[in-house]
Amino acid sequence: MRLGVNVPNFGPGTDPGTLERWALTVEGLGYDLLMLSDHLVITPDVAGQYPAPFYEPFTTLAWLAGVTRRIRLGTTVLVVPYRHPLLTARMAANLQQLSGGRLVLGVGVGWARQEFDALGVPFGRRGALTDEYVEAMRAAWADEGDYGPGRIPIWVGGNSDAALRRAARLGDAWHPLRFRLPWLRETLGRAEVPELVPRIALRMTDTPVTGPDRLAGEGTLDQIIGDLAELRDLGAATVVLDPFNGDPAETAHPETAWHALAAVAARRELR
Repeated sequence: MRLGVNVPNFGPGTDPGTLERWALTVEGLGYDLLMLSDHLVITPDVAGQYPAPFYEPFTTLAWLAGVTRRIRLGTTVLVVPYRHPLLTARMAANLQQLSGGRLVLGVGVGWARQEFDALGVPFGRRGALTDEYVEAMRAAWADEGDYGPGRIPIWVGGNSDAALRRAARLGDAWHPLRFRLPWLRETLGRAEVPELVPRIALRMTDTPVTGPDRLAGEGTLDQIIGDLAELRDLGAATVVLDPFNGDPAETAHPETAWHALAAVAARRELR
């Protein structure tokens, strides 16, 4: 099972130097995948969770492709309706070529209504637009003389039944985000999904976290390792660890996250 990291590309502590250190740290620890999130307009609903500055993922990943050598690079998740599908297809294909085939394109429908309004994109049609745009992107990539060879894997993000159906219909993998393990077990028991590539929390504590609301990836190192082992047994091909736990001040102190990532990386029996 491969392990990835969702690197914060936003917040008051984030700047080019911090992003470079994140990339070198994650690659140096042996992780397989570095992913970034996506917003274009930091409207109040976005800023409440992901405050400025916000580094656009394609631009940032293109730069990090030159900083790194081995690690795969991806989005978790690109909000598909925000960009014309041929623009997304072009940027993704170029990044795939420039990075030596390291791109993973995680996609989603989005949630920030004010951001949709600012971009002039109808919020109520975001699901239909995502389906239409993903199909258009795949059609564009079929022209290898223009967009270049090499399949770009699409991970469909989201925890809803609509996301599950979209993953089965249009994606190479299903990418559920920050969940409780009982929910995942129940969902997998009733639904056919393509490859499982979840993103889970990473919040390491000194004492065990108990109770029905515990997210996968929360708790002591032993609890986190146990969650990863269970995800492997459930068929996860890659698990992405998300060390941002909601406080923008965290972005100014990445060392806490790096310590947790180093502790997990040391348990190489999961690989």
